[in-house]
Order: sequence, then C-alpha cells, then structure tokens
Amino acid sequence: MEHIISVLVENKAGVLARVAGLFSARNYNIESLSVAPTPDSTISMITIVTSGDEVIIEQIMKQLNKVIEVLKVVDLTEEDHIDRETALVKIQAKQANRDEAIRIAQIFRANIVDSTPQTYTIEVSGDSAKIQAVINLLKPMGIKEIVRTGRIAIARESA
Repeated sequence: MEHIISVLVENKAGVLARVAGLFSARNYNIESLSVAPTPDSTISMITIVTSGDEVIIEQIMKQLNKVIEVLKVVDLTEEDHIDRETALVKIQAKQANRDEAIRIAQIFRANIVDSTPQTYTIEVSGDSAKIQAVINLLKPMGIKEIVRTGRIAIARESA
C-alpha cells in the first residue's frame, strides 16, 4: 500500500542524504521525494511517498525517528490530508490537435505555459489521479516529455 510520510527535520547539510539512505540501506523504494523550507528557516519538511505493508512502514517510521536531526515523523496516509503534485507535459501541437489540447487544459484548469509552432507545454496541478487523467488524454496527441514534481502533502486541521 502507498504511504505519504511527512518528516520535519533540522535544516542542516546531509540530513536529506541520511533520510534517503535509510530507504536504500533497507532496499525500500522512494516513489517521490520533496523537500522544502518551513516558515522557520532552521527547519525543513520532507514529504516521502513510498509503498509497503504495515510492518515495513512501521520499520521506516522507527528508523526515521532515530535520525538525530528528525524532529517529527507522521504517516499522513492515516490522517485526513491534502496532497498535490504538479506536472509539465510537452506535447506535439499539430494543427489538428491544437484546439483539443486547449480544451483539455481548460477542463482540467491547466495552463499552457509555453507554445511553439511544433509544441505546447501544459502545466497541471492536482492529485495524482487528475495528473494521470490529463496525461492519458494527451497521449494520443504525442507526448514529447513529462516532468512531475512528486507529491507534497499537509494534514487537514480538525473542525
């Protein structure tokens, strides 16, 4: 099962390498990884998407908590949360496909961020299902390149 793990860490050199090293040392896969500063410049938030059963996720959580610079570890999968990612999709913009590409972008509230006589680059943000739906609709037009950010997530506040 896929899990989104949020890791609050001290913003110091080498912390990301130690966190990622925990996964590779145990042969666990990181499906996506995102790091960003928090309002406190001495602290960063790492969002990791990984897969595993309860035993593997429990082991990952325990190992992460042992890293000295780790301040807090939360498996957001078990909490009410919001997650998003962004993708840039460059497609072949043949004359016959241009109107359809614009229509797909509008339906998904995506933006065409670059246009050449041969290509459109479309930026789309949302949950993973939305990103995949846009990609699936654009495939028949000829996708030249895709870049995805990986997911970020934040816990919802209780009412």
